[in-house]
Amino acid sequence: MDCEQTHFVRLQVTRTPHDRHDKAVRFMVQKSAEELAKKHREISIAEFFEKNRHLLGFDNPRRALLTAIKEGVDNALDACEEARILPEINVEIIQLSDTKFRVIMEDNGPGIIRKQIPNIFARLLYGSKFHKLAATRGQQGIGISAAVLYGQLTTGKPATIVSKTGKGKEAHKVKLKIDTQKNKAQIISDEIVEWDEKDHGTRIEIDMEGGYQKGRKSVDEYIKETAVVNPHITIIYTNPEANQTIFPRATEELPPEPKEIKPHPYGVELGILMKMLQQTDSRTLQSFLQTEFVRVGAGTAKDICEAARLLTKTKPSKFTREMAEQLYGGIQVTKIMAPPTDCISPIGAENLEKGLRKEINAEFYCSTTRPAAVYRGNPFVVEAALAYGGEQLADKTVRVMRFANRVPLLYQQGSCAITKAIQLTTWKNYGLQQSRSTLPVGPCTVVVHMTSTWVPFTSEEKSGLAHYEDIMKEIKLALQDCGRQLASFVKKKKRVKDEFKKRDYIKKFIPSLAGALKTLLNFPDSEEERIINNLYTILEQERGEVKEIKFDPTKNTEYDSDLASFGKEEKQEDE
Repeated sequence: MDCEQTHFVRLQVTRTPHDRHDKAVRFMVQKSAEELAKKHREISIAEFFEKNRHLLGFDNPRRALLTAIKEGVDNALDACEEARILPEINVEIIQLSDTKFRVIMEDNGPGIIRKQIPNIFARLLYGSKFHKLAATRGQQGIGISAAVLYGQLTTGKPATIVSKTGKGKEAHKVKLKIDTQKNKAQIISDEIVEWDEKDHGTRIEIDMEGGYQKGRKSVDEYIKETAVVNPHITIIYTNPEANQTIFPRATEELPPEPKEIKPHPYGVELGILMKMLQQTDSRTLQSFLQTEFVRVGAGTAKDICEAARLLTKTKPSKFTREMAEQLYGGIQVTKIMAPPTDCISPIGAENLEKGLRKEINAEFYCSTTRPAAVYRGNPFVVEAALAYGGEQLADKTVRVMRFANRVPLLYQQGSCAITKAIQLTTWKNYGLQQSRSTLPVGPCTVVVHMTSTWVPFTSEEKSGLAHYEDIMKEIKLALQDCGRQLASFVKKKKRVKDEFKKRDYIKKFIPSLAGALKTLLNFPDSEEERIINNLYTILEQERGEVKEIKFDPTKNTEYDSDLASFGKEEKQEDE
């Protein structure tokens, strides 16, 4: 092989700073504001929740199934109560595949007129309760339409609604989807059908992706707790296993209808006040204050004007921002009566305790209803109840049951004001074990219910209460009231236990004492038994009569074992 030399030539390209700058410019072309503006467009509320459905409680299949049923049942109850009809609600879940379910909800409410069906079921932020200051379950006009949207996203199928508004009237059957870009209904079909089974009512069917499982935070738990705190309703519930359970109503009386009220002056912020001044039909400031607010009469209106240094005859349409700020300041320093409470609907301490007795077989129960209070001008009432001992586990944290306007709150327990108030209550004073700022440990269930014209939920999902100072204070006061009753029972039980322990100790020495007396006093052997009996009698007379406190499972005649076990998982899984 010939010796060949291979020459490697290194080519070196020299770049000037100017060349490097030109290349950087080519890769960093600036865009003008006009070009960027072309990409801007309006986003509808439906589009927003289409991408952020987790904000509404549809973040996982199991939770989504519960949220859809919760929104449907809440709407049905509100409609029936507003029409003064004793509610009868049928909830059925049909499993179509491992992950697909058909949810059917039917009620005997007043029905919905044909014109309103697309708006109510396929338009987010559309409803009758947002501006209504009265205690209702629904508030925002999002819930049932969000369930329709979720079903549409996960299965691609439309929702089917059937509605009938009266006996002898036609029933309308509408299949629809939501046009998310326009936040409006897209009607798939519309027909008139026979629905002889009902004189009036509404039925909705939604196919959706979901997950069904028994236990805490399940559909079963929601249905059961709804029936317990709403004794005037009948619920017919069929689970995916085709097992039907009927929760019959316990009373034929509807709760009092909450009356709608005007806003309270203390709850109105400056911007809202300015808006009200611009939109009012009142011609004078005094008339504006008396007609647009609750608890403001002629005398109070004059006091507000005087404190604000404004004339009572000032025209609202002439108000400037500075004048509105003066009026706002005058409202804050004027003493105004708290808003009326006929706009809210408490369950009642007795009914709350009765519901607790049905589900939990305990040895002690107590309940309380706080006087009405106000937060941001909204009246509210807090109620609480406890069930202690019995068949409950002593080494577990207490079970917390939360309600708002008669609706069970099953999720977001950790971020809820109710949970926080329970953690901040010193339960050691009331006979339960507790580490610092945690839920107490003991055989106890705690129930808290809040009712208000506007419940301050932490999110659109409506599962936790916001941490308003006034609300937290009332919850703690209600818990402390129940806690004092619990402490009285626990201390009494401990005293009785200690007394029986002392008596048992003394009784051990009575035979020996009788033998010693017989020897000292030379009693015959036949007298020894009489001496022992006399000593026992003296012991009872001197120590007094004491009744032993024992848990009797049969004492609570209201306890329903079938209701208590309904929807529970196997013991091992539940623990």
